[in-house]
Formats: sequence, structure tokens, C-alpha cells
Amino acid sequence: MDSSSAEHSIDQLLFDPTPEHAMLRETVRRFTEIEVEPQAEKHDASGTLNAALLRRCGELGLLGLTVPQEDGGAGMDAVAAVITHHELSKSDPGFGIAYAAQSLLFVNNFYHASDRDQRVRILPKMISGEWIGAMGMTEPEAGTDVLGMTTRAERRGDVYVLNGRKIFITNGYEASCILTYAKVDGRITAFVVERGFPGFSTGEPIKKMGMRSSTICELVFDDCQVPVTNRLGEDGGGITCMMRNLEIERLCVAAVSLGIAERCLREMVAYAVQRKAFGKSLAEFGQIQRYIGEAYADYEAARSLIYREAAKVGPGKRNRLGTDAAKLFAAPMAKRVADAAVQVLGGYGYTTEYKVERFLRDAKLNEIGGGTLESHQKNITRDLTRTTGV
Repeated sequence: MDSSSAEHSIDQLLFDPTPEHAMLRETVRRFTEIEVEPQAEKHDASGTLNAALLRRCGELGLLGLTVPQEDGGAGMDAVAAVITHHELSKSDPGFGIAYAAQSLLFVNNFYHASDRDQRVRILPKMISGEWIGAMGMTEPEAGTDVLGMTTRAERRGDVYVLNGRKIFITNGYEASCILTYAKVDGRITAFVVERGFPGFSTGEPIKKMGMRSSTICELVFDDCQVPVTNRLGEDGGGITCMMRNLEIERLCVAAVSLGIAERCLREMVAYAVQRKAFGKSLAEFGQIQRYIGEAYADYEAARSLIYREAAKVGPGKRNRLGTDAAKLFAAPMAKRVADAAVQVLGGYGYTTEYKVERFLRDAKLNEIGGGTLESHQKNITRDLTRTTGV
């Protein structure tokens, strides 16, 4: 086997480990080029979610990607989820985040926390895209400090009565169902709150810097009545539900960063080759070569880390250390690469025509959402020092 064949085999093993993964990548890549790319600018400008496009993801079988086939899903793994977020985010990272809120924060989380009756009643509508899903965790005074949440639930006969607020909830404004967390006697418990439940309402979409093609809003629970049948698991079981899902969530937010970096690198190289200055292409200037070379190295390092750690994640496999590391590296990497792309394109990079300014705006969120950089640094340090007694 020659060196190029060996390199291809290694890449395939890491990034497309099975024919099913390769087929998924090609399907999502084609879908992104034909349907996601043309609508990205419009929904960024309007600050609206393309709900019809989310339903198209359901038609393609992407919304139940990690749900077993016997329950209506595709029966795939964390690597497949990373592939999908990576490919979608080359065109529309905001839509990639909306897709994550549906497919992971609700569907994946709900599947592993629900019972048979709950799955039969709710899952088909979520996997098809008929319903839009969201997850309510962050609160006005409790973001990374999830144990400090103040939303309360009190059981009264056949219902729980929820009181509290959630903030910055992706897809919350459009959601039919929200997997949310509240404390029952001081213990975090998971519930599915359906739109139309008495006492539940949402605020208007919150205007934001980037990721504008996904919406965020406040959720309001004002004596919200939730049937006992909509509790996921037992009282106090919500913390396990939450922490289990965070690992695949962080991997896929890292994959969104990867899509941003790949698109910006591609735009940067194309412009540097085409643009002339002082009688030669920009790609011949050492300053530009530094931006391109470092961006490529950053992208490749992040790609290898994310896909390697994704292979170690599953319903029965915990990998907090690796998933924290992947997101901690990928989020600022994407911001650096997007910033370099704007710099290489100069004045054109600062305009909307060349799109890289949108990717730079989008990149910042991933240093905050799904866990701040500081939370990943804390988790990694804690895990690495645990065996030393520190």
C-alpha cells in the first residue's frame, strides 16, 4: 500500500469508520449544499428559525439519528451525530445549533430518560419533525451552575406544579415540547412540558450577536401544571439524565465549530489565490501564508480530536474528559480561524457578501453555550487531579 492509500485508510477509519457513516456524510453534505446553503443568509438576517428545513431533517431520518431502529430512529452513534453537525455547520451554524436542540437536547435526552408509554406518545412526532423540541436548563441566575437552579416542582395529586424561569433556550419559542429540569424537594427532576399546559408561556425571541437562524427565548412556569405521566424517571433522577446527555452535546457543539473553521479556511484559501496585490496573488505573501497555515493546522488538530473522542461516547460509555477537551479546543479554534478569514479578505471579509463575518459572529457562542470554556477547564483539571487526591 502506498503512502496516499495508507493515509486515506487512516482518515476513513477515524472520520467515516463504516460505510453507513460515509453514506450519512454524503447525504448531509448534499442536503447542506442544495437546501441549507441557499436559505442561510435570509434566516440570519431575519433572526428566524427555518422550521420547514427542520422538518426536512426529519424526512431524511436525521432527527432520530441516535435512537435505535426498533424505536423509529436511525440506530447510529455519536460519530454520526458529529458528522451531521459538522456538515450542516459549513453553511449554517445557527441552523446546526437548532438541529442540535431538537436531535440531541430533546430527542436523544428524552429517549434515554423516558419509559415505553412516553416514547410511543411523543417520540414519533419529534423524529418526524412534526413537533419541535427544546431543552430548558439555563436560568437567569444559574447557567453553568446547574445545581443552583431555582425552578421548583411540587406534586399535587396527579400533577406537578412548576414555578420558575429558564433563559436563552434554543428552539424554545417554536417548541411543541420542552424537556426541562426543576427541583422536587431540592432534587433535580426532569419533565416534558408541552405547549398549552396551563401556566406555561414563552417570551419573545431574544436578539443576539450570532447564530441568528436559531432562536432563543425565556420560558416562564407560573403554576404550570404538568401531569405526573410527563415526569421522566423518578424524582431526583434529572441530574443523571442531564449529565449523560452533556457529553454528546459538547461533542456536537465542537463539531459545529469544526464546520465553521472548515468553511472559513476554504473561503480564505480561495480568496488568497484569486486576489492580486503588487502583481502577485495574496497566497504568495508570508503574512497570508501564516494565517492559512495556522488555520489548517488548527482545523486538522480539532478534527482528529473531536472524531477520536466521539468514538468513545455512547449510552453506556462516559467520556467527560475527552468531550470537555474537544469543545475546549474547538470553540476558540473556530473563532481564530474565522477571524483570520476576515483578516485575509480585508474589507470584503467585513461585508456580508463573502459570508465570513457571519461565521465569526456565530463562532463566539460555542465558547459559552453547552458549557463555558471555564467550566471545561474546571472539569478537566478535576478529572486529571482526582487520582492524586487534589
